[in-house]
Parts: sequence; structure tokens; C-alpha cells
Amino acid sequence: MAYTKIDQKSNKKVVDETLDLFDKYSSKRDTWAQQAKEDKEFRLGRQWTAEQRETLESRGQAAIVINRIHPAVESAKAMLTANRPSFRAAPREDSDNKVAQVMSALLSYMYDISDGRSVIRQAVDDYYVMGLGFLHVYQDPMMDMGKGEVCFHDVDPLDVYVDPNSRHRFFDDAENIIISKLFTKEQAKALWPMYKTKIDNAASSAGTASNLDFNAPATEREDDGEVQFPEDVGTLGDSEYVRGYERYYKVDIPQFRTFEKFSGKEELLDEEEYAEYLERKAWIIQGQIITDEEKAMQLFDQLQQMQAQAHKQESAQMVQAGMGDTAGTQLPEPIDIKEITYEFLVEQQTIEIVEITMQKIQQCVIVGDKKLYSRVLPLEKYPIIPIMNVHTRTPYPISDVRMIKGLQEYINKTRSLIIAHATTSTNTKILVPEGSVDMKEFEEKWAQPGVAIPFDPTDGAPLPVQPTPLPNELYTNEQTAKSDIDHALGLYELMMGNSGAAPQTYKATISIDEFGQRKMKSKLADIEAALTRIGQLAIPLMQQLYTGRKIFRVIQPNNSINDYVINKKLVDDKTGEIKVMNDITIGKYDVIVVSGSTLPSNRYAELEFYMDAYQKGLIDRQEVLKKTEVFDMEGVLQRIDEIAKLQGQLKQASEHIKQLKGDLQTRDREAVNLRKKVEVEKFKGGLDQVSNKAKAAGTLYEQRLGDNLSTVKQQIKDSAKQLGSPPSGGKGAAKRSKK
Repeated sequence: MAYTKIDQKSNKKVVDETLDLFDKYSSKRDTWAQQAKEDKEFRLGRQWTAEQRETLESRGQAAIVINRIHPAVESAKAMLTANRPSFRAAPREDSDNKVAQVMSALLSYMYDISDGRSVIRQAVDDYYVMGLGFLHVYQDPMMDMGKGEVCFHDVDPLDVYVDPNSRHRFFDDAENIIISKLFTKEQAKALWPMYKTKIDNAASSAGTASNLDFNAPATEREDDGEVQFPEDVGTLGDSEYVRGYERYYKVDIPQFRTFEKFSGKEELLDEEEYAEYLERKAWIIQGQIITDEEKAMQLFDQLQQMQAQAHKQESAQMVQAGMGDTAGTQLPEPIDIKEITYEFLVEQQTIEIVEITMQKIQQCVIVGDKKLYSRVLPLEKYPIIPIMNVHTRTPYPISDVRMIKGLQEYINKTRSLIIAHATTSTNTKILVPEGSVDMKEFEEKWAQPGVAIPFDPTDGAPLPVQPTPLPNELYTNEQTAKSDIDHALGLYELMMGNSGAAPQTYKATISIDEFGQRKMKSKLADIEAALTRIGQLAIPLMQQLYTGRKIFRVIQPNNSINDYVINKKLVDDKTGEIKVMNDITIGKYDVIVVSGSTLPSNRYAELEFYMDAYQKGLIDRQEVLKKTEVFDMEGVLQRIDEIAKLQGQLKQASEHIKQLKGDLQTRDREAVNLRKKVEVEKFKGGLDQVSNKAKAAGTLYEQRLGDNLSTVKQQIKDSAKQLGSPPSGGKGAAKRSKK
């Protein structure tokens, strides 16, 4: 398919072409738009046509609506959007690993600032009711105090006009996608304040008659005035209304892929960027290519210093060798340095250039018959993401509501018959023989309780007629039809809280609830594919918009908040280079949405599973708290840590006290033993003193006795000397003498 650049067309040609495309696309989708509008009305209670209501009322039946579709759609929508999606960004190159986590956080941040849950809920509602929901990824330049944000929002399917020849589920093969709706000129000027003059001059009735409606055709459903749609508000044909067109289509953009052989760096540049690229400066120093001027000058200075130092050493060696004066020594050759541009490197084929043509998305905004602006988006796929229900390989899918309309109408008609039968049963019919009574008098008296009514039996007696009872199968069929509607939407009684359908055991209930979600996961796959496409489109828009330093915060499912900083410039203390931390402007990333992350989960079963893992030591308590509804998780963890610290300190203090008590008991025992020992020693000392005294007394006595004995012996010797001779009688005389 060939595309031409919008720059080659005049504004008038672009406007005329857009209006023609709008008329063509609008006429092709008329049938689907009417059915989608009817499905939308049917879901909200407009389930009888005017002809059906008149027929029922003529029969005395009530045109009652037992709306089973609305609660079923709400239940399915609640299941598919129970939790926020989990985005995961995976880098295509190893160098982008550090930024991948930040990109995942940015996608969650986009979900938060876009009120993603409400947006997804509305898109899922359109998906079920009209068969097609739309999400739009865009840059809002007014948010964040004029710095801009990347957001997404839902779009009314009746406001989107797609190339009818498209076959792809996401309209990747569509030639054009147009978002068009009516604005008042005040609304348009509020949306595009910088184009107020053009909007004031725009013709409000540009184009054909299809440009004057609100994109929603009329249906056969009776308008009871209870439900309001956009087309029910405002005055059609008012001169203050003007139609706006936001057209997206593909254009061929020449680009240049560069590969630097000396650094291995590869870039993809457009024409303007490539012209600037060729003018970049580089330096060749001793055959080495340097692209940074500061580094080149540093290298040049280092080489000069090394060369001067080598020359100085050579001269010193010559002097030491006695080779004389070195004044005539040949000076070193000057360092070869050359300043060049990248264009020279391209000519020398040091940089390889491959010219390619890439398809980008062109955005063109038109109001009335005036073109406001156009721009090329950094996208290769349309920023309009469809969520198709039953894809028929056309831009016109089928909704679940359309397939269960018959069951809903059957329920309404059955209930109408039941009410009509009940009304008939409370009003007894009387068969009266013709001419037997005065009918006026008979009806007046029959309406009065306890009044006797005379009659002539010869003319026949009035005969009361009772209606035939309704079969029980009729009531059963109504319940079966309701169940069929739920099953068609992927819902079962247990999943909607029907305790009668629950098993007897807790584990069996959890298992059946999980099995029941398998059918819903088919719908979930459509939602997840659209969310993945949102992430893939949002990243290049973020890379184009977020070029400066930005701080953003992401609220986690456990209500904790994480802070992130992107494109933060830092100065290296060693080299003095300016580095960018978390630079998201480079690299490419693949985005996935964690499967089943938006489905509901049984919190009690999940908490039980995590508690079991915690008790076995597989996870910590923080992971368990994440699965609870504790609001202040961080506060709880902080208090638990403080309690744990206090408990640890108390344990240490208890052990210390216990140790001190043991030491004290030991010292007490030692003191007692010491006192006992002192007493014993004292006692021993006393005993020793007495003993010593006794020994001394004994010794003294013996000494005195010895002295006396010595004195006696001396006296005997002296006596013997005086006598001159021993006494007679020999030994016997001596003995007698002793005696």
C-alpha cells in the first residue's frame, strides 16, 4: 500500500479528503452502528418496541422489563477489572536492563494518572454491550504544570470511524482511523485554545448531512425518556455546533540507520537529525577517533606530556653515556591531531549509513472545514486500540448482548404472561345467559360484597369461569433463560455469591471458583492484549516527551508509595563527565501484562497459601502483609521491627540479669565459704595458740625438770667428790643411795 506525505498536500485538499473518507466510512458502518446503539439501549432497559407495547396494552398485559442483562454485564465487568494490571517491560538489549524496571513503573504511573480502572471499566462495558471498546493513548501537554504527561482514555465506539477494508484485530492494516464528534465552538476552543481564530471561522455545517448528527442512528426501541444519550442533549443543527475530526493514517518517513565501526554504536535518525549528525565534530589523534572534545584534548595533552618526558629521559641517558651536549638532539615529531566532522567519517566508510523508509502515524486535526494542525507521531501503529468481542475479521464485531437478546425478550414475555394470568385470576369471569339478568344492575351488585343477587333459574344460572392454571414448566423456563444469559457471559451461580450452588467444603468451593474463571479468561485475553498494546505505544511517546529530569511516584497494591527519578544528570567526580541516570530516551522495550492480574482472587485462600509459605520459611512477613487488606503496611512493619528490636534488647537484658544473678550467687557462696574458712582459720589459730602454750609449758616444765635433775646430779657429784670415794657396797649401795 502506497502512502504520500501530508506535507505535499494543501490544507484544503487534506480537509476535503478527510470529509470524503468520513462520509464513506460512515455509510459503511450504518448497519453496525444501528445495531450497536440498539444493544446499548436494550441493556439499559429499552427492550420493547412501540408496536409491541401497544399490542400488549391492547391485550391488557403489562410491558414489563425484567432486566437480566445489566446485572450480568456488571458482574462480568467487575470480575475482569477486579485488580489493577501488572505491566512488565523487558529490554531488547542488555544495556537497557537498569531502565526496564523504571519503564514498568512509568506504565503503572500512567495507569494511575489516567484513572486507569475507570477507563478500563468503561472500555470493557462497551466491549460487552456494543462488541467493541476503544482506548486512546496520547500526550497531554498541559498536565504536570505544562511539562506534559502520557495518558490513555476510553473513546465512544460510535465516535470512531475505521477503514471498512481492515481485517486485523487491532486495525494495523487500516488506511485511516478517524475519531469524529460534534462540539460546541466553546468546547472546541477550550480543547485547542491556540486555534481560536480558526475555530471561529470554521463552518459548522461542513460536509453532507451525516456531519450534523451525533454519530448514533435511530432505533426501533421505544424512547421512554428515562435514559439519556449524547444525541438526546443539545439542539441538532444548531449553528454553534461544529464537527471535529481527528484523523490518523500512515505516512512514509525516510530515516537513516547509522553504525559507527569505531564505537559499535547504532542510531536511527530522521532527515533533520541526520543533517545534524553529519555536522557533529570528531578528532583523529594518532589514528584514534575521539568523538568527545574534552576527551580529545585530554588525550592530546597526555600524549604531549608523555612525548616530552620520553625526550627528557633520552637526553639524560645521552649525557650519562658521555655523548656530549644534547642541544642538537632531534626533537620528537609533533602529535598528529585532526579535527573532522562525521560527514568525513561517512565518506571514509568508517560510519556505515543505510537509508530506509519507515511507516509512521500521521495525526491531523480538523474542525469544521479548517485544518488546525498535523504532526508525525513516534509510532508505527495506531494509538487507537480496539478491544473486539466477537471478531468477524471486519471492523464491526458482534456483542454478547446481541447474542442474548432473544433470551431477554423471552423472559420479558414470560413474565408479562404470568402477570396477565395473575390479573385474570383475581378478576373472576361470569357467564350469564343472555337476557336472564339486568347486566348493569348485576355488575353493580356483583362488585358489592355480601349482597344476594336474585335470578330466574329457568333462564339459566350465571356460571363463574376460572382461568386455567399456568404450568410449572413456564416458571422453570424463565429461570433457565436467566441462567443461560449468565453462562453466555461466562458467569456461574457460585461466582456471583449463590450459596446454594456452593460445595460443602471450603477447599472445593475455592477450586470450583477457580475453574469457573476459565471461561472468563477467554475474555480476559482480549483485555490483556489491548493493555499490552497500550504499553507498547506509550513507551515511544514517553521517550519523546520525557526528555528532562522527572520525579514520579507509583502507588503499589499494598498502598505503599515508591519514588522514581528519570533523566537525572550526574557529574562523575573522577572524570568530570555528565552522566544521565535512568535515561529512558534510548533503548527499545517489549511490554507484557501479567496474565490474570486483573481477575479477582480468593483473598482467604491466597492469604492461607502465603501464611503456609511464611511458616515454612520460604517468604518473609512483608510478602504476607501484601496479600492482606492492612492499609498501613509500612507502619505495621515498622512497629513489628521496633517490637522485635525491643524484644531483642529485653532478651539481652534478661540474659545479662540472669548472668549477673549467677555471678552474685557465686560471689555469695564464695563469701560464705570465705567466712567459714576465716572462722576455721581463726579457730585453728586459737587452737594453735593453746597448743603452742601447752607445748611451751611442757617444754618449760621439761626444761625446769631437766634443770632440777641437773642440779640434783650436780649435788650428788659434789657430794661424792666431798666424800672422796664412792660409797661401799658397790652398785647396790649406789642404788640405795639414789633411792
